[in-house]
Amino acid sequence: MNQRHIVCLTFDFDAVSGWIAKGYTTPTPISRGEFGAIGAKRILELLGRYNIPATWFIPGVTIGTYPDICEAIVGAKHEIGHHGWTHTPPAQLSAAKEAEDLERGNEAIRQLCGKHANGYRSPSWDLSPNTIKLLLQQGFVYDSSMMGNDHLPYWARVGDVIHKDQPVDFGQPSELLEMPISWTLDDYPYFEFVREKSGILPGLAAAKGVLENWLNDFSYMAATEDWGVLTYTFHPFVIGRGHRMIILEKLIKELSTKGAEFMTLDEAAREFIKRDE
Repeated sequence: MNQRHIVCLTFDFDAVSGWIAKGYTTPTPISRGEFGAIGAKRILELLGRYNIPATWFIPGVTIGTYPDICEAIVGAKHEIGHHGWTHTPPAQLSAAKEAEDLERGNEAIRQLCGKHANGYRSPSWDLSPNTIKLLLQQGFVYDSSMMGNDHLPYWARVGDVIHKDQPVDFGQPSELLEMPISWTLDDYPYFEFVREKSGILPGLAAAKGVLENWLNDFSYMAATEDWGVLTYTFHPFVIGRGHRMIILEKLIKELSTKGAEFMTLDEAAREFIKRDE
């Protein structure tokens, strides 16, 4: 069998929405989100230079706040995924509010690019017990918010029952495909310094070491799987800083030499579904 190792570069274009959802609405945190617009432009130029398709998960409020940049993302033929209406995690919403926000965000995406999103990624990667059923009801093909595998998509379950002092009762696989992610392949925990009442996220890691981690995860997949998908998660306001843009370009170059095939998450999901038939 021919080996095939897929890489999906994904960008969560939160901009100011992530800080607002946390309640940080004073000028400095808002300005941190604003830098996402600068970073998004830099990323679009880099992806265009290497002719790489990517998936951009965009909250509805970001589409309304930065319509020109979002239109440029669509114009560059990248996939647009759903990332909430605001950046509020679904686990913090009632079922009715979660359904409403899914519909509202999808309408913003439809107005932006002419069709609803096929993929969803929850803000802060925190699904509610209702999310999978709601995504199926609204016609989504895949979710990219869970961490039950690293290289292989799998069918998201419904009906799990979690006991505090008894074995877990796992539910049944659904028709929603999970495109797994990991904090280790996310730029935010490595690089962002965040001071909160509950503690401090130190961030500010040296970029060279992070790049080595990201490349080694691909090398491990290539050595252990005949077919696999590795999904990287970036935030324009994080990866868009100068020295981090340098490692993003190095990542693209090194992965290309290692045989990576770049595609959108939707393309990778559909390839897996065809293989799984």
